[in-house]
Amino acid sequence: MLKYLPNTLTIARFLLIPIIIISLFTGHYITSFVFVALSAITDIADGCIARKFNLISNFGKLMDPLADKLTLVSLLTALVTLHIIPIWILVIVTIKECTMVAGASFLYGKDVVVYSRWYGKSATVLFYLAIAISILTKAFNFPPIWNNVDLVLYCIALAMTIIALILYIHDLSIYGVIDKNDLNKDVQDVSITKSKKDKRIKNNK
Repeated sequence: MLKYLPNTLTIARFLLIPIIIISLFTGHYITSFVFVALSAITDIADGCIARKFNLISNFGKLMDPLADKLTLVSLLTALVTLHIIPIWILVIVTIKECTMVAGASFLYGKDVVVYSRWYGKSATVLFYLAIAISILTKAFNFPPIWNNVDLVLYCIALAMTIIALILYIHDLSIYGVIDKNDLNKDVQDVSITKSKKDKRIKNNK
């Protein structure tokens, strides 16, 4: 049963998205906050459980980052529509995520798969925190200074997002990809090192 827990938690995050969005648009901000917190907890829990008990799966390698992106973009879109946060935050995040998805799709066609790293997760955690503060500020009509608090967090998260994109590009040139053939193996670390890439290039000549 434990074997399927990380993937079950990942699926749960997909299912939580419409619940959070509906709660926001119907003005149930406390409910949406609770489900955002639950989504963040499941995000942390599925990765910790998978690593601790060596339960990393092919499904998790691909779906966990997708759940992060879909949750983040959906929440930011809702907050922008409700005029809770400025649209430029959503624009920057959407450009970054579209770039990541386009790059990942291209690399998948080249027999490699991009997987998530700590700096990408760090940016996601910061966004979760900023979104939570935005929702609570709206729910309880906190003083205007709290609007500055979440804005600062959004700026930090955006900076981390840009740094993450640069680091992803850097890592892809060294070891930040998974050989698509290795997706048949449920192992913890199947990174391609530079030496492996060099060897493959030599074999193709």
